[in-house]
Amino acid sequence: MDFHHRLARVLRAHPGRVDLAITAVLLVILVGPTLLSSAVPLEMLAAAGLVLPLVWRRSRPVHAAGLIAAVSVLQLIFYVMPVPAQAAVLIALYALAAYAPRWASLGGLAVASVGCFAGLLRYSAYFGISPFEMRDASLPLFVVIAVLVQSLVLLCWAFGDLARNRRLTLQALEDRTRRLEVERQQERDLAAADERSHIAREMHDIVAHSLSVIITQADGARYASVQDPTVAPATLGTIADTGRASLREMRRLLGVLRGDEETSTRPLPTLADVRALIETVQHAGLTTAYSVDGTSRRELPAGAELTAYRVVQESLTNVLKHAGPDARAVVALAWTPRGLNLTIDDDGRGASADPTSAGAGQGIKGMQERLGLYDGELTAVAPAGGGYRIAAFIPYTEA
Repeated sequence: MDFHHRLARVLRAHPGRVDLAITAVLLVILVGPTLLSSAVPLEMLAAAGLVLPLVWRRSRPVHAAGLIAAVSVLQLIFYVMPVPAQAAVLIALYALAAYAPRWASLGGLAVASVGCFAGLLRYSAYFGISPFEMRDASLPLFVVIAVLVQSLVLLCWAFGDLARNRRLTLQALEDRTRRLEVERQQERDLAAADERSHIAREMHDIVAHSLSVIITQADGARYASVQDPTVAPATLGTIADTGRASLREMRRLLGVLRGDEETSTRPLPTLADVRALIETVQHAGLTTAYSVDGTSRRELPAGAELTAYRVVQESLTNVLKHAGPDARAVVALAWTPRGLNLTIDDDGRGASADPTSAGAGQGIKGMQERLGLYDGELTAVAPAGGGYRIAAFIPYTEA
């Protein structure tokens, strides 16, 4: 089977050479007997003219069939006797049905049928058959021969048409396979891009928040240790706790990437963890108020709760980084009949914060991407009186 597949691939890769070799074989088989017999020159020319155009039977089937038809018409006009090379007419008809447009295929069938019938009439007397003599006993024989010849013509065309349909079906399947492969590659690329974006958001939320708290605490401990050395141990404890929490989050994220079931199934942060988050930033020196309002609370998907937590985390991290000293923040959660409203306000420097700082704008973009997954909305504004406001909305998921 492997040999046949390799042979088929080689033959498909060199169609011109294959057709030339086949034509050479047909010259030997169909024209050879005419050359070896005591044939007249016209018969030899007719035999060669019928076979040689088969070189282009696949590359230019209409032209090849036209040349063979022209030679056949000249053969009838000059009353050149039939030769074995006459089989080239059937080969050309097969090629028309298999490789030419449909109009050429049907036209070739009609021309071949008429031509074969005209040839029978033209040479019937030579073979002792007189179809015009209705009382002649040879009339039934002529009818039988005509039916056989026409059946042979129709059979050759039918086999060519069958080969054409099979070829077109294989081409359609190959095209569909290529399209599916392209679509699968596009889906893989989109999935990879989405995963990279997801990892980037998680890394930004984990690293940016934790490092902001650690840096703030470290700076505070350095200044406070001069005035009150007893503050340093508590500050260092907060730094250690924040670092351990960040390390746990990082290990969980890496466990998800590695497919580690133990780490990938650990619970993710939810709205219940917001209070602990606020305590962490308060230890870092940011005075933060927290309130929850509304009696219309409904369950949110785990991913939506994680998104809400990350919005609060990123907003407070931005306050720590950009709001300046002595800033205060207010975190408000409001449950409405439509969904969850999140508002994070601060009274810091607001829009005057340095926009050229490393990673500027990535946090807002990450929050928008997260909320977009749950049809949520985000608004970030800097009020005229100073400070900054992050307002987010997460709708309930329809059952």
